Amino acid sequence: EIFRKKAVELGLKLLPAFHTPTGIPRALLNMKSGIGRNWPWASGGSSILAEFGTLHLEFIHLSHLSGNPVFAEKVTNIRTVLNNLEKPQGLYPNYLNPSSGQWGQYHVSVGGLGDSFYEYLLKSWLMSGKKDLEAKKMYFEAVQAIETHMIRKSSTGLTYIAEWKGGLLEHKMGHLTCFAGGMFALGADDAPPGMTQHYLQLGAEIARTCHESYNRTFVKLGPEAFRFDGGVEAIATRQNEKYYILRPEVVETYMYMWRLTHDPKYRKWAWEAVEALENHCRVNGGYSGLRDVYLSRESYDDVQQSFFLAETLKYLYLIFSDDDLLPLEHWIFNTEAHLLPVLCSDGKESEGNEQ
Repeated sequence: EIFRKKAVELGLKLLPAFHTPTGIPRALLNMKSGIGRNWPWASGGSSILAEFGTLHLEFIHLSHLSGNPVFAEKVTNIRTVLNNLEKPQGLYPNYLNPSSGQWGQYHVSVGGLGDSFYEYLLKSWLMSGKKDLEAKKMYFEAVQAIETHMIRKSSTGLTYIAEWKGGLLEHKMGHLTCFAGGMFALGADDAPPGMTQHYLQLGAEIARTCHESYNRTFVKLGPEAFRFDGGVEAIATRQNEKYYILRPEVVETYMYMWRLTHDPKYRKWAWEAVEALENHCRVNGGYSGLRDVYLSRESYDDVQQSFFLAETLKYLYLIFSDDDLLPLEHWIFNTEAHLLPVLCSDGKESEGNEQ
């Protein structure tokens, strides 16, 4: 009860961020004054798709917990705004101005700045007990546009998700984008007729590409971003993309692929990651990120990110656990791998959650 009350109190404290002409929230909020602002570097004062698009699960759950509809109303309005906007090629740019309601620069990414917006469309559908039909429709339309305009194959047959910039592709894939393999597979069951196998296969291909990005480094952990141009494939070519900060997205995809296919290669690949973390990231005080995954000598950044515990280790643990530990039909993992219960059709939490 103490945490439920605190969650509602925090939710109410966040509401002034939504006080904009469109209802699209600002990124940063002074809780004392209630004044919100956006990151100064974000395209002309824009809000960021992955930030305002990644509130849905928590705010819907908060309305469910508190009985106060205001939280659900705020995030439902975000959808309304997005649905009414013209989308270039059906894609969602990363930047949206909360005052004018217009897109900022036409950059589209399934990695940083965009990633969890798509994840939350799918997971809103699943968490609602498959009642939120709007989320399902938006998800599959977005995925179709991504597949048409951003998913490409390298000359040796590696499937990757490029970045779309005003109609031009940058043939770069971020470590963050690797979560999408698990997302495609998780949504496969509810895909349009005849497409289930296609999305499972697409998930498997993304998992393979991301495994290659790990396998082609000295430490067997993948870089922050890797490229498919200038004769290289799945390799970081720029110094500022060669670091690894204990990110979870690749093992997250392995976890979903394991749960959904039980192909033993996903456990094998996950174990490679465990061994690499032990061999190259473990230090006296915990685990450290690395500045360059291609170097034979350790180049620690001396930081243990909080998502390493919340996500990376949790997903690895679940890969080697039985499926009835946190079964996917009863639980949704939010974008930081915290658990939210799936609601049944009667609006109650599904059986099995109390375990």
